[in-house]
Amino acid sequence: MATTTLRIEDELKARVTAAAERAGKSPHAFMLEAIAQQVEQAELDEAFHRLADERWREVEAGATVEWDEARAWVEARLRGEGPARPRR
Repeated sequence: MATTTLRIEDELKARVTAAAERAGKSPHAFMLEAIAQQVEQAELDEAFHRLADERWREVEAGATVEWDEARAWVEARLRGEGPARPRR
């Protein structure tokens, strides 16, 4: 396990300490959890943007469904019917 030093302003350190105490954790554990959550969110954001880029390329390539077909499919689903999905 590696050691890393964080330099933070005194005010933030006091806030971290207070928040950690309220959560029943040490400031160290609190900061590790916060870093892990931030990394997880960054990874989720990256995956989301990658998927969005992929989908946008499909749209640009014309791999879409006509609006009337898509709307009819959604409306049929709302009525409880089980229509076949529109084809691209």
